[in-house]
Amino acid sequence: MTNQEQIEKCIDLYYEGCCESNSEKIKKAFDENAMISGYLPDGLHEMNLDDFAGFVAAQQPSPKEKGDEEFLEIISCEIVGDTAIVQIREAYLGMTFIDSFSFLKKEDTWRIYTKLFHVES
Repeated sequence: MTNQEQIEKCIDLYYEGCCESNSEKIKKAFDENAMISGYLPDGLHEMNLDDFAGFVAAQQPSPKEKGDEEFLEIISCEIVGDTAIVQIREAYLGMTFIDSFSFLKKEDTWRIYTKLFHVES
């Protein structure tokens, strides 16, 4: 599997975790030291991985169970050695987000190291 394919698989795992409110999938997609930061309509939010996984798990019933729209688009992906920068657009919790991910490859596994998010609409 190419680096690009491995990164895309990680993004799919991340998005499945969000849609299913599955904290274990979220934790598998992210590096243990990951930070998640960005702006929601009520202002800036900054979270570590445990905080973010807890937030995702707290969305009950899950977006998938509620029948929320599912949409995921990779806008760009630039891989440089064992690092990558990926930008995606996703539907989540009734909003459209633009996420900027930084990835690190450790021990032959790509994981999200940082997530910056912005609500597009």
